[in-house]
Amino acid sequence: MLGYTLPYYNRLSPADNRVYRRYYCEGCHHLKHDFGLRSTLTVNYDMTFNTILLNSIAGDVLDFEGTKSNFCVFREPKADSNLMRRMAAYTLILTKWELYDDDEDKPSLKSKAASAALSGAIAKAVESYPEYDRMVGEGFANLRSLEKQGCRDAVLMGRTFGEGLIGALRDIAGKYASDDLDNVFRQLSTVVYIMDAIDDLDEDFMDGTYNPFLPEEGFVNASQFRLKHVYELTEILNGEIGKLQESYSRVRPQMRANTGICDNIVYLGIPESAKKVMTGGSTAKTSVSNVLSNRKQRMSDGT
Repeated sequence: MLGYTLPYYNRLSPADNRVYRRYYCEGCHHLKHDFGLRSTLTVNYDMTFNTILLNSIAGDVLDFEGTKSNFCVFREPKADSNLMRRMAAYTLILTKWELYDDDEDKPSLKSKAASAALSGAIAKAVESYPEYDRMVGEGFANLRSLEKQGCRDAVLMGRTFGEGLIGALRDIAGKYASDDLDNVFRQLSTVVYIMDAIDDLDEDFMDGTYNPFLPEEGFVNASQFRLKHVYELTEILNGEIGKLQESYSRVRPQMRANTGICDNIVYLGIPESAKKVMTGGSTAKTSVSNVLSNRKQRMSDGT
């Protein structure tokens, strides 16, 4: 899968599952329609949740036809939604900066291939929404600055990452933007950052790249590290997930639809992702340098 913000499918009703799949596919359709087939490689669970939450509050297009074809990527969008078009562009702009960050950490053939494949789509998204590009780029610059300082505060790193994303999401929300909604996205980004850092301990150690949890010495492997620091890591994750749930509870009354889906993700799906990360059972890779190699798996993982 690509991302940690996905439903807990065992507790998702068939009706909500169909709606969730409809949103996931619609994100793919808007990417393909506006930015070309290759751009669909960037569709992910985290952005799908953001779209569902924003659309459920803004009510841009709450009811649209789902795709029933097995080759749905070739279908046109079913929702005439400016919000979804902006989310598609934002997804590509975020991808641009994630690829840039990967290249700064450790250039690889995988990241270069992803950059080459998506260059045209990313350029079009940046041209369409230069302010999103500027805001996200500044956020990544602030994150990079903390990395160069050797910051070991994973929560601060996550919040800094989240701050870089809020501006564009606030613009997409339009008149429905609020401090409470900002806090949801800030906390979600923090939780995702922390889970990703724990998930990537072995890879970052082998590559010699920054990770706020990696000790200066004595690291053997991720399994041993998680076992040794299980209470500390669990406390950090549970604390930030609790803050996310509290923030979400404040915006929930504003939602016009899809509370069942979002409740499932926030109260069940994200904690389940955290559990998998802590037990070493996660297969999530949020870095887009892994998009090409992980696409088949994430498309078969429940959606």
